[in-house]
Amino acid sequence: MLEILHQDDVLIAVNKPANLAVHRSRMVGNAEEFLVDRLREQLGGSVHLAHRLDRATSGVLLVARSREIAAQLGEQFMGRHVHKKYLVVVRGWPEPAEGVIDYPLPGSRETGPRREARTHYRQLAAVEVPIALGRYPQQRYALLLAEPESGRFRQIRKHLAHIHHPVIGDCQHGRGDHNRLYKQHFGCHRMLLHAWRIRFAHPATGAAMEIEAPLDAAFAGLLERFAWELEAGVSGEE
Repeated sequence: MLEILHQDDVLIAVNKPANLAVHRSRMVGNAEEFLVDRLREQLGGSVHLAHRLDRATSGVLLVARSREIAAQLGEQFMGRHVHKKYLVVVRGWPEPAEGVIDYPLPGSRETGPRREARTHYRQLAAVEVPIALGRYPQQRYALLLAEPESGRFRQIRKHLAHIHHPVIGDCQHGRGDHNRLYKQHFGCHRMLLHAWRIRFAHPATGAAMEIEAPLDAAFAGLLERFAWELEAGVSGEE
């Protein structure tokens, strides 16, 4: 069963699991199961996606009961009126520990035109583990809060790779040696990128909405293992 975070007559918010494709497309390859099909079977009736999350990403996903509501939500996303916060684990410790990545990105086709893209990030916690890899006897990792201004294709993943702090578990833009380390030493087999919180206006009432998606066992287990605690102020209004 999918975890429902919010449900009313026009809007559903679901906690998307990692490694579950949202819908059929050429980008998801050999996926046999899709979130929209599972949600339709679970809740009944029509469901329409208001936005997308990568197959490997977990977290808050908004789904509308009608095309009209989906379009209204889509306008909020296009107008950058939706505020999104992601939790992400990366290789290394970013320097500075807080900043903005301003780097134009293409769409789903790497050869396409590049468009402006900005991602704010802040380091929330860091760890150094005594595991040798390459020429380093210890490895550094950080937990970041990432807040994209725009919604370009794989924006957070590409931006963090651009500053040489790739997302752990990212097979396309990350580091295979560190991904294998997490599998072998920590039993973590997912990409560590989670759409944690989303703030928007309810498309029917205009009321301010803020929804948070809990971390799954694999992600939460790493926070516990590394003694990482989320700051009280991170999860509320800023």
